Amino acid sequence: MKLKKFFVITLVLFFFTGQSAFSADATYEKLKIMIDVMEIIKNSYVDEKDTKDMAAGAIRGVVSTLDPFSQYMEEKAYKDMKEETAGEFSGIGIRIMSKNDFITVVSPIQETPAYKAGMLPGDRIIKINGKNAVKMNQEEAVKMMKGKPGTKVTITVSRDNVIDPIEFVLKRDKIKIETVRSILLDGDIAYVRLTEFNAKSAQDVEDAFDKLVKQGAKGFIFDLRNNPGGLLDSAIDIISLFKKDKVLALTTKGRNESMKREYFTNGRAKFEKIPIIILVNRGSASASEIVTGAMQDFKRALIMGANTFGKGSVQTILPLSDGTALRLTIAKYYLPSGRPITRAEGSNDKNGVTPDIEFKLTIEDEIKLYIQSDLILEKYKKGAVKTEIAKSSAAVSKSSDTAVKDAKKDDIEDIVLAEAIKIMKDNKVEEKIKSKK
Repeated sequence: MKLKKFFVITLVLFFFTGQSAFSADATYEKLKIMIDVMEIIKNSYVDEKDTKDMAAGAIRGVVSTLDPFSQYMEEKAYKDMKEETAGEFSGIGIRIMSKNDFITVVSPIQETPAYKAGMLPGDRIIKINGKNAVKMNQEEAVKMMKGKPGTKVTITVSRDNVIDPIEFVLKRDKIKIETVRSILLDGDIAYVRLTEFNAKSAQDVEDAFDKLVKQGAKGFIFDLRNNPGGLLDSAIDIISLFKKDKVLALTTKGRNESMKREYFTNGRAKFEKIPIIILVNRGSASASEIVTGAMQDFKRALIMGANTFGKGSVQTILPLSDGTALRLTIAKYYLPSGRPITRAEGSNDKNGVTPDIEFKLTIEDEIKLYIQSDLILEKYKKGAVKTEIAKSSAAVSKSSDTAVKDAKKDDIEDIVLAEAIKIMKDNKVEEKIKSKK
């Protein structure tokens, strides 16, 4: 009876809020069945089960019916999330989501164990320390991957176009998130790479471009590849750096008209006349797609790279009374033109934002670019990069050690960055943008 009382209070009231009498009756019948099932488990299951664990499982089950981004976070997971938002945590350094029964890598964080080992956006985690991770909930996966710095965790992934699973033996480390890297390329091109959007990102990006303009930069390359997103306000503030006038940059629409929100640029564009190219790939998600899509709609930037991830929804964190929390999708993003970022169900359109100039890279080349990205920048800075595209011949290995060695075996040119520099040097940014009308 205590169990029934517990669920009647916590679940029935939750589901009844705002429902019609008919739907409330239908919901009650289903809840009654669920309570009966849990009562049977409580009394008859071969092993004794804790009521709280069953309740948490029931809540996770409800949330799992929604979408890949909504999540029920128990107390420790919620605490870890707040710690990560503060900019430092301990683990292997990947952003993940639950998608089609798999824990899927959205993006490795720059200079972390996962990044250095060669994990890629889109990798599907199938084992963690030998335990089957297929259909594992996101909270459990995070708990298993995090740990004390110096300890090891084995992650096995499946990857598109690779037949055999790939195993990474990673040593956990303190993950300190440095979000901006800037450098002056070939004398007069400002290059800024942003790895995520936090509360300081807009100011950091502005400061970086400001500094490079003072050094003589006449064009901008803004690298959002493998940037999984972050704060929406930071995205709007960054768009405002490049677009004059107060214009609609983004609309979010929820279930009800009252949840509709419109976001406008501030009309104080500091770099409104400087040509800009934005680089993206399948690891560019959420806020990265907002900036990319808006700048593309405004005809303000040339977009180059590969199709973006397609995370076009807004999540909010709702703390609950027992120290747990609910990450809930409450709205969807719509770009200035009215187009969504997420592909419509049943549509053949690509997810995310499609670049003006597309590049298709092999998995082998993506790994090499990950490993050699900073070295490539230094070469461009010194004007020593080869003009011909390096051919990559190394096969992806089953072990992360071999993958890293293969990735360092011979140099690779970043063909997307190389083409962006060429277009900028030839003063053809505006011409390329106009040709995409």
